[in-house]
Formats: sequence, structure tokens, C-alpha cells
Amino acid sequence: MDKEKKTDIINKFELHKGDTGSTEVQIALLTDRISQLTGHMAANRHDYSTQRSLLKLVGHRRRLLAYLSKEDVARYRSLITRLGLRK
Repeated sequence: MDKEKKTDIINKFELHKGDTGSTEVQIALLTDRISQLTGHMAANRHDYSTQRSLLKLVGHRRRLLAYLSKEDVARYRSLITRLGLRK
């Protein structure tokens, strides 16, 4: 992911100016990285180290989504709608 794309994602999902660590920003960055690795895995089926890192990222995103749904359901629903996730 290049720097411009990362700053664009951060600006789109930040809660306040300069926010880089909120749950929404973290989930959005993980979602972008997961989509990149999914494309890589489609072309390289036997790349098991990438497969392992992809599963770790999916698990991390799942835990962050569970945390957000427990803390604030409205923010959770808004985020999954904006990201296009299936939950």
C-alpha cells in the first residue's frame, strides 16, 4: 500500500483530525490489506506464508469488529456498511 492510499483511507475513516489509531481506521486499513492479499493468493495458491499472514489479518479484523460491536453498535453498523462487509 502506498502512502497516498493509506492517508486517503485514514482521512476517510478518522473520527477527528489526526486520528490514526481508532478502531474504524484500523479496520479500514486491515480490510484494504486483506483485499490486496486475497488477490495475491488467487494468483499464487501455494504461497503458504502469505496465506498464514492473511489468516492472521482476518482474525485481527474480526476481533476488532467484535470489540466495536460491543462498544457501539451504531458505529459498527455504519462501518460495515461503508466497507461493504457482509456481517
